[in-house]
Amino acid sequence: MVKNILLIVSVSYTLALIIASLITLNGVPSLGYSFDDKIYHLVAYAGLAFLWANYCQPYKTKWTPIMVFFGAAFLGFILELLQYLVNPNRSYDTFDLIANSFGAIIGTLIAKHINVYKLK
Repeated sequence: MVKNILLIVSVSYTLALIIASLITLNGVPSLGYSFDDKIYHLVAYAGLAFLWANYCQPYKTKWTPIMVFFGAAFLGFILELLQYLVNPNRSYDTFDLIANSFGAIIGTLIAKHINVYKLK
């Protein structure tokens, strides 16, 4: 049951992230820093990696965290390229890609220590 719910949440989160990455976002609240956007990227990809790493834990091998990290980082790279190619109001930013990758690392590491299947 938990596995099915986690799959639905993971897929929904991924689709929401893809849509949010490709549309023009207006009125995003400011945190008061010049690097707000990078914080949003880091948190978004930490969530992405956390969800998918937890979903994949029953099939845990030593490669699962690495595959989740590379999958999330690759999605971030593809979305950065698509932003540049598809939406004239969005642009490719290498620092966004770096923030995405650090977020994927953080989410994967947190998932290694917090297993939602064992929470009660």
